[in-house]
Amino acid sequence: MTPTASNQPDGRAAAIATIKKLRAQGHEAHLAGGCVRDELLGLEPGDFDVATDATPDRLTKMFRAARLVGAQFGVVQIRTLGVWTEVATFRSDGVYSDRRRPDEVSFSDAQADAERRDFTINALFLDPLADEADWTARPAGGRVSGRVIDLVGGLADLGAGIVRAVGDPHRRLAEDHLRALRAVRFAARLGFEIEPGTAHAIAEHARELEGVSRERIGGELRRMLAHGSRQRAAALLEQLGLDGPMLEAPAIGAGQTHPRLGALPPDARTVVSLAAWLLDRRKGGEPGEVRPLVQQVRRALCLSNDESAILSACLARRLEVLARFESLGKARQKRLAASVGFDEALAVIRAEDPDLARAVGERVEALAADPGGLAPDRWVTGDDLISQGWRPGPGFARILEDLYDLQLAGKAPNRAALLEHLGAMGVEPDGSGLDSGNDP
Repeated sequence: MTPTASNQPDGRAAAIATIKKLRAQGHEAHLAGGCVRDELLGLEPGDFDVATDATPDRLTKMFRAARLVGAQFGVVQIRTLGVWTEVATFRSDGVYSDRRRPDEVSFSDAQADAERRDFTINALFLDPLADEADWTARPAGGRVSGRVIDLVGGLADLGAGIVRAVGDPHRRLAEDHLRALRAVRFAARLGFEIEPGTAHAIAEHARELEGVSRERIGGELRRMLAHGSRQRAAALLEQLGLDGPMLEAPAIGAGQTHPRLGALPPDARTVVSLAAWLLDRRKGGEPGEVRPLVQQVRRALCLSNDESAILSACLARRLEVLARFESLGKARQKRLAASVGFDEALAVIRAEDPDLARAVGERVEALAADPGGLAPDRWVTGDDLISQGWRPGPGFARILEDLYDLQLAGKAPNRAALLEHLGAMGVEPDGSGLDSGNDP
């Protein structure tokens, strides 16, 4: 059963309970990272993380319900009040030879832990047990429930709406160039600007994104496209030269408009957003472009089989609707409206030609109101034909499809009437005389 709002576990309360126990045992412990940023901005954090000076060994001894998820990096998950909270030991990082994770870490203090993080707005700590008189003011007014511990200037950047790398941006990117995409995602989602020095480093090292795993790149783009700030994210990617290495295609540079992407509703499906972005980049708008484009994007973003199939169908169905939906017969319209990718294609068309999308949508609603809807069960199947003495042959499948088209078009009231059409179609039991030009 899905929990209701009233009985969902409280992640903040669980994290605070963990902090209280750590403090009771003489350890330093605070809320850390994104949850602090979001609370200061008045947003609802997705989860609550804790940073502490207690080592993983110490944590597993203190908490019965504890599991190691990254002991070499000082990360332990602890279950308190029915919630798993990620608890990380303060650390400093060594060299990132794989450009993803440090080769080694040294357990350290809060200052070193803040200095090894990616951006100043993500390097804040919060003492949730501080007296109310010491609570920190939010940039937009009001106070957060706790005292912020700012060791790298994150509060000022948060108030100014700036995404700034901690320390030397070139070094931060050299450690993990996925941070370039994270900078874009945070700036777009929060409505912030990327600090000029950080932006310059991102642009200068944009091609190094090619060394990041395709799965991780695809994951970051999905997060951007799933959010209502997707249009600005796309503009930033192109402005910084990240779009080329991300998509394994030529970068198009700054200044490209994104009318389709900008017209999508905030909750648009990720595959619809991806299709809209590709079309805004003037890709996938011709029949011969769809297949190679999807193959390229699938490889570049590590798309799943389902994602690739829906993206391909979306782009193809869009072309079919634009080219000939109104001229199709009733049966063909039903087939198209019931096909994979049609809903996604209509969502894209709605963003580029609302009037056409409205007309097509109204027609589809009318078709769906027919008895049986858009895709009713077939009245006549291959087994039916075989039972009447037909033998599968070259035209067998085509006969079945033509009969189904007659059913969809409403040209036969029932199964018996549909079978009577075989004679009128001039088809022999071996499939000879089949006319494949019907378009009911």
